Amino acid sequence: MAGHSKWANIQHRKGRQDAKRGQIFTKLIKEITVAAKMGGGDITMNPRLRLAIDKAKAQSMPKDNIESAIKRGTGSLDGVDYIETRYEGYGLGGAAVMVDCLTDNRTRTVADVRHVFSKYGGNMGTDGCVSFQFKHCGYLIFAPGTDEDALMEAALEAGADDVTTNDDGSIEVITPPYEFVTIKETLEAAGFKAEMGESTMKPQGETELTGEDAIKMQKLIDMMEALDDVQNVYTTAVFDEEA
Repeated sequence: MAGHSKWANIQHRKGRQDAKRGQIFTKLIKEITVAAKMGGGDITMNPRLRLAIDKAKAQSMPKDNIESAIKRGTGSLDGVDYIETRYEGYGLGGAAVMVDCLTDNRTRTVADVRHVFSKYGGNMGTDGCVSFQFKHCGYLIFAPGTDEDALMEAALEAGADDVTTNDDGSIEVITPPYEFVTIKETLEAAGFKAEMGESTMKPQGETELTGEDAIKMQKLIDMMEALDDVQNVYTTAVFDEEA
């Protein structure tokens, strides 16, 4: 797609995420718990846990909640045993959709995800049907007007994989997924503060939707993200008009 709508899409998405902060705590606690269970409670030895805690702090989660989640993950406190699952499918216009979940009941979760796909104009596919369209990486985006040359030099020196400038002047910095926090902090120390950043599954292509298709696709994403067992929803869809 043309780069002209990139910045508008990022800002639109950021605004929607800010509006959902209330339900984000539950999802972050799950992620911290699972990260601690898989890699231990020491953030210096567990990059996934460090990333989860960084996200929690960015949402102003109380320290006690974070520590309790770590203890549940490491077995110091009793807690639910979550299973990681991923579901793939298609939305409006053939846009790829990938849904990452943490659940204690896989049967319930797959039924809920399938229902949202079918109710809002999409369809669930088989494992691997769209995952090849995404890359696991860290992703930072800087506002138009940022000094491109200085940012590129600082980002590459910090260990970033790539730096690209969009047609609208916004600049994207791509990092290895578990070095995202370190590189973000290094760039902030150098005076570059990203408008948005995350460790994500970044689409390698984009499916531009307009009008009714954009509205329906946004509804599919919203309803999928609202499911208790869903942690993250990734899609190739971008909206030329605000849905």
